[in-house]
Amino acid sequence: MTTHDLIQDQPTVAFAGAQRASKYIEATAAPIKPAAPAAIPVADEPIVPETEREKAAAVQSLDDDVDLGTLSIAVAPRVAQRGARGMLAKLGLKVGPGPSEVAAIDIAESQRRFEDIIRQATWTRAVSILIANPKGGVGKTPTALLLGGMLAAVRGGSVCIMEVSDDPGALTFRSEGSPTRGLGELIRDAAEIRSAGQLAGYTAPQTSFAAVVGSVGPRPRLEGEDVTAVAKVIDDYFSLRVMDSGNQPSSTAFRAAIETTDVLVIPIFNAGDAALEAAGLLDTLRAAGGKSAQLADSVIVVRLHDGRPENPQVVKRVDSILASYGVKRVHTIPYDGHIAERGQLSLAKLAPATHQAVTAAAADVVAALQLNVR
Repeated sequence: MTTHDLIQDQPTVAFAGAQRASKYIEATAAPIKPAAPAAIPVADEPIVPETEREKAAAVQSLDDDVDLGTLSIAVAPRVAQRGARGMLAKLGLKVGPGPSEVAAIDIAESQRRFEDIIRQATWTRAVSILIANPKGGVGKTPTALLLGGMLAAVRGGSVCIMEVSDDPGALTFRSEGSPTRGLGELIRDAAEIRSAGQLAGYTAPQTSFAAVVGSVGPRPRLEGEDVTAVAKVIDDYFSLRVMDSGNQPSSTAFRAAIETTDVLVIPIFNAGDAALEAAGLLDTLRAAGGKSAQLADSVIVVRLHDGRPENPQVVKRVDSILASYGVKRVHTIPYDGHIAERGQLSLAKLAPATHQAVTAAAADVVAALQLNVR
């Protein structure tokens, strides 16, 4: 089945993707659990002899006539640090690391690069990220907490994760701590906030160094002016604001969130309805033009796995939908038991592979911020 089987040609209208959802038919093939990715074989690096004569020859080759502008400097070969190969290296033999050590080194180097991107980025104003998908139950709140937490952990704080759903959501429940004041109280008192210390009284501090502003009890329905007022207060005292949205893109609260954001992140599962609802949101934003269309064009999609069986045919359809909408930035977050517990989330409890994937996604968000914020 091609993309056209899922998405019929029609004029661009608000929530065209949602209309297509009514025509979406899941494959009847029995779902199966996704297979674990096959390990990529890495050949052992050979023992590299290095004599004093070879060293001298290498140095001699760098004479005064070398054009330093085109000089390619060789990187020293990796030396094993672990196991039997590491023992040989300690005896003076230049033994390269084995496959598992090579993989661990590559992961550590990638992690350092991602963290450098996150840590070193600067802006001349506070910036914001919106986590959105009209489809409920696709991981918006966990995505907001994980991305916001990673940004705060690497940058040393100054990140606030804010609830912008029309009605109270699960942000406070999924975050750490039991705050006594939250979004409803901050809306009431926003005009009176005069310091970071005062604002801190309405947050839930996280072990990641992020601060969370969610609902701690019943509150009035969130309106656009509420989002604007609270966002302004938060931006006075935090460098980064991450917004966890609800399921009503037509609401004034959602429109205000769009107006105060710089990067859009859409979380999905590998399910047709989640992808088509995401497509509907992109249709709406592009039809609105201006800043909304720009957010749609630079969207970042985060694909989460909750442990349920995934039909390979449906996964291919999701791939096709994303490609047809020009989505270029897609990050996959592997299944993680800690996320699936549906309790309080802590970065320290994530599996290493999840931590790596979240760091990569956060680095991409920062890269998008640097492109979008002038």
